Amino acid sequence: QVQLVESGGGLVQPGGSLRLSCAASGFRFSNYRMMSWVRQPPGKGLEWVASIYADTTATLYADSVKGRFTISADNVGGTVYLQMNNLKSEDTAVYYCDKDGTRGQGIQVTVSS
Repeated sequence: QVQLVESGGGLVQPGGSLRLSCAASGFRFSNYRMMSWVRQPPGKGLEWVASIYADTTATLYADSVKGRFTISADNVGGTVYLQMNNLKSEDTAVYYCDKDGTRGQGIQVTVSS
């Protein structure tokens, strides 16, 4: 079955950067249709962050992260990344890797001085 394991979170100051990784297994990674990152800020619901499509490598971003975050995929290693630059306090959330509604356990990202 699909397994997704996130890593790379932590505490960072405003303006800083982090790179999240999502190690995927349980399916032929090169055949994925779409992989996404979603997040859940404290006290709020899940919100979509970014997606990448396998066939075109096209990427989509929420307006709130456009220009600051970059999603990418390593088809050989079976890993999806989220490079997050110029982080803001409002980016504080638990971040999840998502494949067709299946999510990992999540990783905490806290942006605070």
